[in-house]
Amino acid sequence: MWALAIVAFVESSFFPIPPDVLMIPMILARPSRAFIIAGLATAASVTGALLGYWIGHGLYETVGRPVLDFYHMGAQFDDFALRYNEYGVWAVLIAGVTPFPFKVITIASGVTGMNVVAFLLAALVARAARFFLVAALLWKFGPPIREFIERRLGLVFTLFCVLLVGAFLVIPLL
Repeated sequence: MWALAIVAFVESSFFPIPPDVLMIPMILARPSRAFIIAGLATAASVTGALLGYWIGHGLYETVGRPVLDFYHMGAQFDDFALRYNEYGVWAVLIAGVTPFPFKVITIASGVTGMNVVAFLLAALVARAARFFLVAALLWKFGPPIREFIERRLGLVFTLFCVLLVGAFLVIPLL
């Protein structure tokens, strides 16, 4: 269990391997612990997301801002940060459930100074949705659903997010 917690923690901030690699076989080996395993992955991932946020925030203040100022691009970045923070919760929610590297969004959220409470709540909702859905599918269907999860679930999440965002863009036009 500790290996899963460590992988889920570091994956949210800098590590390239997703926790699913450990979580799926752990749940298949002990289905009765599926939701405990998902809870552990969620807690560790959200805690790691906070580390990613602080990495972005710290590197921006010490390295990023001076470089932007040197090239007189501070104002452009400030405009980008305002736009990012307007929709940042959506970025965190989408990256938290899709195959998009979550660490990119955790670090970007820190760089732009996104509200940390909104960031953490969005990360919690997204990661819990992802890990608990995987746990529920494995608990209910067992090994036969494994291939679907590993090959198709990311695509299903991505298509759902595209449709959701599309609906939000189209509905005001109607």
